[in-house]
Amino acid sequence: MRPDCIPATIHRTINAIVLHCSATPSGQWLGGKRPGQPGYRTAPSIIDEWHKARGFRRTEAMRNAFNWALPSIGYHWVIDIDGRIWTGRNPEEPGAHVAGHNAYTLGICLVGGVEREARYTPAQWASAAELVQGLRTLLGTRTAVVGHRDYSPDTDRDGVVEPREWLKTCPGFDVRSWVAAGLQPAAAHVVVPA
Repeated sequence: MRPDCIPATIHRTINAIVLHCSATPSGQWLGGKRPGQPGYRTAPSIIDEWHKARGFRRTEAMRNAFNWALPSIGYHWVIDIDGRIWTGRNPEEPGAHVAGHNAYTLGICLVGGVEREARYTPAQWASAAELVQGLRTLLGTRTAVVGHRDYSPDTDRDGVVEPREWLKTCPGFDVRSWVAAGLQPAAAHVVVPA
C-alpha cells in the first residue's frame, strides 16, 4: 500500500532514497512537547527553523506550490516518533539533505538518532518501511536506499565507506542491512517513546 504522502508520479530522476536522523535523543518529541500540550510544534516546523539557520532556502515557486509554511526544510519527509509521516519538500523539488547529491535523491528524516547506534520507535520503523516500500514501488526496486553516512568519502579508496571514514553516523543504523532484512529493524535499534 502506498502512503497518501507519496505522489502518483515523480518526474525528476531519482537514483537514491536517503535516510537521515534529526540528531536528537531517540524516542523523544522535538521541542519536548507532545501533540496537544501547550507549546507543541510539529517536527517539520522545528526542522525548518534549523535549516533556515543553516541558510537553506526553497524557491518561492516551490513554496507556493507545496508546503508554503516550510520555506527552508531540506527533507522531503519527516517521520515523527508516533509514526506520523509529515511532508516537507515536494518530491519534484531537489532537497537540501546530502551535499552534492540533492539533484537525484529523496530525503527522509527520522526524529531522534543522536546516538551512534540510534533507536527508533516501532511506529517510526513501520512508517519508514511503508514509505520506502511505497517509493520503491513507484520508482523501481533498483532505486538505492542508503543512509546519509553512506555519502561520506572513501578516504582510503578501497571501495567501502567504513565506520572510521564516516563524517556523520546519521541515521545511526546500517540502512543496507535494514533493507536486506526485509525492512525489519534489529532489536537493538528499537526504543519505546518517552
